[in-house]
Amino acid sequence: MGRNRKRNVNPFAQRKRDNKQFQPYDKRSEPYHDIVRENAEFEKYYKHQKVCPEDEYNHFITALKKDLPATFRLTAFKGESKRLLEIVKEKLFVDYLSGVKDLNEENDEELKPKNLEWYPNELAWQLQLSRKNIRRSEKLFKLHNFLISETKSGNISRQEGVSMIPPLLLDVKSHHKCLDLCAAPGSKTAQIIEALHSDLSVKGIPKGYVIANDVDNKRCYMLVHQSKRLNSPCYLITNCDAARFPNLYGNNQKVVKFDRILADVPCSGDGTMRKNADIWLKWKPANSLGLHGLQYRIAKRAAEMLEIGGRMVYSTCSINPIENEAVICRLIREARGTLEVIDASTHVKGLKYNQGMTYWEVATKDLKFYSKYEDVPAEFSTLIHKEMFPPPSSEIAKYNLQHCIRVLPHQNNTGAFFIAVLEKKQLLPWEKQIDEDAIETKARTAAENNGDGETIENPRKKKKLANYGHREDPFIFFKADEEIYETFKKFYQLSDDFDPTCLLTRCATGKKKNVYLCSPEVREILRNNENNIKLINSGVKTFSRCDNKNMECQFRLVYEGFHNIDHLVGDERRINVERDDLIKMLNNLNPLEPPLIADMSESVQKQHEKVTSGSCIIHYNEGDDLELRFVGWRGNKTLRAYIDVNDSIHMLRLVGADLSKYEVNKFEEKAKRELVKTDEGDEEMAQDDDQEQNELHIDEDN
Repeated sequence: MGRNRKRNVNPFAQRKRDNKQFQPYDKRSEPYHDIVRENAEFEKYYKHQKVCPEDEYNHFITALKKDLPATFRLTAFKGESKRLLEIVKEKLFVDYLSGVKDLNEENDEELKPKNLEWYPNELAWQLQLSRKNIRRSEKLFKLHNFLISETKSGNISRQEGVSMIPPLLLDVKSHHKCLDLCAAPGSKTAQIIEALHSDLSVKGIPKGYVIANDVDNKRCYMLVHQSKRLNSPCYLITNCDAARFPNLYGNNQKVVKFDRILADVPCSGDGTMRKNADIWLKWKPANSLGLHGLQYRIAKRAAEMLEIGGRMVYSTCSINPIENEAVICRLIREARGTLEVIDASTHVKGLKYNQGMTYWEVATKDLKFYSKYEDVPAEFSTLIHKEMFPPPSSEIAKYNLQHCIRVLPHQNNTGAFFIAVLEKKQLLPWEKQIDEDAIETKARTAAENNGDGETIENPRKKKKLANYGHREDPFIFFKADEEIYETFKKFYQLSDDFDPTCLLTRCATGKKKNVYLCSPEVREILRNNENNIKLINSGVKTFSRCDNKNMECQFRLVYEGFHNIDHLVGDERRINVERDDLIKMLNNLNPLEPPLIADMSESVQKQHEKVTSGSCIIHYNEGDDLELRFVGWRGNKTLRAYIDVNDSIHMLRLVGADLSKYEVNKFEEKAKRELVKTDEGDEEMAQDDDQEQNELHIDEDN
């Protein structure tokens, strides 16, 4: 489970800990105290650095001390996003405004939801209340329910506004090979997945993919959760140190070079103070000094893996130039003209921001500022390095820092963020000029042939893969003549265009329970790199074992993945339903009492007779405006939806059905629970009184 190495324990410190009397500490027992959003060092530091014009500085600090407004965006590639947007604007926001009027926090105009105009197609919205206010307000419980259910079904994503900017500036297309180096918790990865699927002219699975990586094993599973919501076969999650990310091998054992790389590097996070108020207490001037080196190493490794002509986005949620412009300058300086900061602001028209800083100073922990490295005392030489200082004014123009984007909290009522977009013009100076792919391929071939064949001097040595965290199950791909696949193909009338070798399971022995689908490009990455990097998750569940004696095929379709093969399934497994039939099926949450086919429309009854028992695909159309497809189950006398409750709620919302049975008011539920507890307490007290009276009578009798 943990790292396979011994811990270095100080025996004296351990003995001291053992001698202390253990007293369990319950943090919840203490009363909550609001964090005082004040830090004199922070305010002095950034005023000295002149991160914004002097006449805006008070607005900058004031905005940082306010709670962050809640924001969300609609999933762009979902076909029903247009209908959902109409519902959000015409109904949800009307209910929201009627609810916030009772809060009396601001005037009505300032409380109106705001469209983030720099995000395409009106898909991103900002609510003028914090997530905490929405969660705690009974008047807004329907809005809260909407945000939770639609997030779970993958139709919206709750994400901070400025966090949406880096993936937009990547300008991802459906054929791009993408890498998100520091991806957890995964909101930006989800955006990249959406971009891969957003070209509706591309039929089937896109050729592009995204590899989402994080160094923290536990946070990798947050990535799994985020990515699975979008039901894409075009992602892979890895667990590795971003600064030491290995070369990956794709088709024909060639080293993969990426078209798009996002390096949203670890940072001090002082741009997130509006949602993480504890940073006010922890912030120190020296925080950025220890991060600069790591940030540079990650950015450098990203540049090495970038294809010539490819685009890399470097971003942080920090305001500090030591973590931002200083890193970019150092990378550009060492790249010697092979990397260039480009202007990508056309992708975020309407966004208010400042250009990158061209002058800054480096400070010690006691806020002594230095403008030149030569002035730094020797005692600080291990903390402050020459690369942290800005270039001379005579050279600053060649770094194109004016193309960097600095978003400050008072400009768009958001958090703070830094973004730089870089383009690779040619190989970096330290990259090998020889055909590295050929050498790598020959070395690997020689190793696989146990030394037979052509040998190469100094072949690349294979390093043993460190196995941190959970031990993952293997990725077992289907063969072209897989026996189980023949049952799939016959029962679902799968087209010959379907490639069964893109199906995989995660169990090496025993019965296959779940079958996953990934794209051919992701399959090659998985096959060629299982001993090269720790692979966490990939593929979308498409078939699941459902043992039933009356079934011709022991595997049913799974809603999460069926969209990727829908166009390859034959017509004999499809049923078209009318609106009343659809609502009846979606409202049925009891699998033991599915809707009877006799209660459905005549057309559905006729289709039911022609479809054999088992998994099927349900169609519903409202002309060109709305088309819904989901997995169903055809029983002998029944027909039911085989989907999650949140997907049912989503579809019911789209067709305008009554959702009152799903609108749970948690405040009323809590009041009911407390009332029950009070009644039980009164009953116990009454029983105790009766018992005391009985004992009193017994004593008197004695």
